[in-house]
Amino acid sequence: MTTVTAQAAAEPSAQAHPNQFALLRQRRFAPFFWTQFSGAGNDNLFKFAFTVMVTYQLQVGWMPPAMAGLVIGALFILPFLLFSATSGQLTDKYDKTTVIRFVKNLEIGIMLLAAWGFWNGNVAVLLACTFLMGLHSTLFGPVKFAYLPQVLGERELTGGNGMVEMGTFVAILLGNVAGGVIVAIPDVGRHDVAIACVALALVGRAVAQFIPPAPATDPGLKINWNPVSETWRNLKLAHGNIVVFRSLLGISWMWFFGAVFLSQFPSFAKEVLHGDEQVASLLLVVFSVGIGTGSLLCEVLSRRHVEIGLVPLGAIGMSLFAVDLYFASRALPPADALTLAQFLSVHAHWRVMADLALLSLFAGLYSVPMYALIQLRSQRTHRARIIAANNILNALFMIASSVIAGLLLSIGATVPQIFLLVGLANAVVAAYIFLLVPEYLLRFIAWVLSHFAYRFRIRGEESIPVAGAAILVCNHVSYIDAVLLMAASPRPIRFVMDQRIFKVPVLGALFRLAKAIPIAPRSEDPAAYEAAFAAAAQVLREGDLLGIFPEGGITRDGHLQEFRGGIMKILEQQPVPVIPMALTNLWGSFFSRIEQGGAMVRPFRRGMFSRVGLNVGAPVAPGQVSPALLQARVAQLL
Repeated sequence: MTTVTAQAAAEPSAQAHPNQFALLRQRRFAPFFWTQFSGAGNDNLFKFAFTVMVTYQLQVGWMPPAMAGLVIGALFILPFLLFSATSGQLTDKYDKTTVIRFVKNLEIGIMLLAAWGFWNGNVAVLLACTFLMGLHSTLFGPVKFAYLPQVLGERELTGGNGMVEMGTFVAILLGNVAGGVIVAIPDVGRHDVAIACVALALVGRAVAQFIPPAPATDPGLKINWNPVSETWRNLKLAHGNIVVFRSLLGISWMWFFGAVFLSQFPSFAKEVLHGDEQVASLLLVVFSVGIGTGSLLCEVLSRRHVEIGLVPLGAIGMSLFAVDLYFASRALPPADALTLAQFLSVHAHWRVMADLALLSLFAGLYSVPMYALIQLRSQRTHRARIIAANNILNALFMIASSVIAGLLLSIGATVPQIFLLVGLANAVVAAYIFLLVPEYLLRFIAWVLSHFAYRFRIRGEESIPVAGAAILVCNHVSYIDAVLLMAASPRPIRFVMDQRIFKVPVLGALFRLAKAIPIAPRSEDPAAYEAAFAAAAQVLREGDLLGIFPEGGITRDGHLQEFRGGIMKILEQQPVPVIPMALTNLWGSFFSRIEQGGAMVRPFRRGMFSRVGLNVGAPVAPGQVSPALLQARVAQLL
């Protein structure tokens, strides 16, 4: 599990700032944010200006204009395959701020060489600079995502990642627009691009000077310079945590998905939407704004936790609007090259833009929690190397997307048909990942229930530990108590539950998926009784959270029942802190019993969005625990 550095912990507003934008006023985040923003902007200003120059302004016999974008893109992505493993090791071995400043120094040197290439129209030099800027991004990638969990707390990680994701796509957009506009200036465009690239590199290096130190997480690491063996080693390490490994694959799939759309925008705008170059630029703007909006929404929708329940929501939206984009665009009437104003005046085009905006918004909801989860769950000393391995997977998936899209086009598929196939494939891939890693699906169910069935409010959530073993004890009011506790916790919880609840339709399957531990009274099933305590002790030995309901059953009258002594047997084997909790206002809802009848017999008997609360108390040291004390603490919380 990750820990927050002393600097972040000492920051008075580390856990108290009102929202993610407040991070831009803090030194631990703001200089880093603007450093990565300037780097992403410079990458794309340089690449797009170079692409426009060799496509429209220079005649290069050995590189036809139609191949320019492909060659430049391939050269830029090649270093990710060659050097990601090495860059991950460097980030773990050295102070991350030192690595960032080195990368920004390298960027200045590359841009000075590129300035000479632009000034003299030397395509060979600019191609070399494209490869070197790819190397610059390869070196920065692991430190970009390894820095955040080192300086941000768990409750800030989603917001911080959302800001970085939003900033990256805005920088890409602005870089592309600026590169295209500046290089098109008659006579002096290439010279102005040269000046702009160097100036932006200098600004990024100046801002990087204000990033505070971020100490090495594995200073004794011996660098393995073989990228193949090191990449394989890191993937094996990530595979040791199945949630992290499947998340790596999930993020790489998102890059596959996004690369298909981004690569087809020019063709889609020209051949399907019948628009000019400005329409193609509009598609990029809509896509970038959608990604940025979705990224920023993550903190709000997750209650400022790492909420992977948003990932299935994002996957559903990505597929839904990709498929609708096919239906929205397949029957547009033919037209001459429409200007931007003419394009916007057609009502049918607004549905296309809405689909694109919502598709990208849900992609933001999909990707940000996955990145935050990898940062939170990766082994601290190997975090950058795992992220580097992810960058390699991302590059491979993006290359595969280009190859597959090219093959589909070569056999006669249209761009809308490709969008349809990718949307359907996304649904299949997402379902496969969520079945392999049920935690995503469970968190999604908990998130939906706590947001749409109830108005769920949590007090004292800072007492739920983000690292280390602990026992959560709570009153037992309904059949979904465990689901609501899942929604409140930033980490998975293994519950000890009455084995009879596993016979309840749907809920039983849900709790089996959550690997809940069935328990029966010793008098009824001694073997199940002993097995439950052995499994509970193992959960705590592994440093995870264990949830129990000491009353032993759901209340029949809404009042707190006597706590049983099973928790003492668990603490004898594994003495860990105990966190008391109390669910409030849940009695009388659909999933609870009522005095006049059973549970789940009359839907909406308290209406929709009824208020439900969870009050979390301060941890109790294991040596102070007794059933009576815990019962008194829970009663106080009620």
